[in-house]
Amino acid sequence: MEIAVYDEKIGSERLTADELAAIGPLHLSAAERVEGVSGRAVDFLQWYAAWRSRHGAEGQPMPKRLGVRAADEFEASVPWAQLERALLLYRQEDGQPLKKGYPLRLYVPDGSSDCLNVKSVVQIRFLYEGDPQEGADYGFRNQISPDQLRKREAK
Repeated sequence: MEIAVYDEKIGSERLTADELAAIGPLHLSAAERVEGVSGRAVDFLQWYAAWRSRHGAEGQPMPKRLGVRAADEFEASVPWAQLERALLLYRQEDGQPLKKGYPLRLYVPDGSSDCLNVKSVVQIRFLYEGDPQEGADYGFRNQISPDQLRKREAK
């Protein structure tokens, strides 16, 4: 399964969890930042800096927020300032793909929601709009078309 990475100022691409992790210069044990969590992870901000560099975008403005979407339509928007200790969990400690939270899991320790944890991340978006001072926003964002809604109401 691929993760869609999108930045309106830099571009987009689709990466597997391993391809995404390979970009990051700092790999660590998730337990170093999140108590009770095991597995291999990359430091999010260092990964982002390497991803920007890979796209030749060092001079572009920095995003205000990070947006992620999970396979189950859970979405989160996190202020950039809260990502200092964030990590992307991509492997179990034994090197196998994640069993729970595949293909990628985001942890944001010490943020406005204690430890925001988004499992099964399938989309990463870098957001330049929105208030960077607001706390993290998260929840299920089921997308229902007007036609689907009308069909439900008719039943």
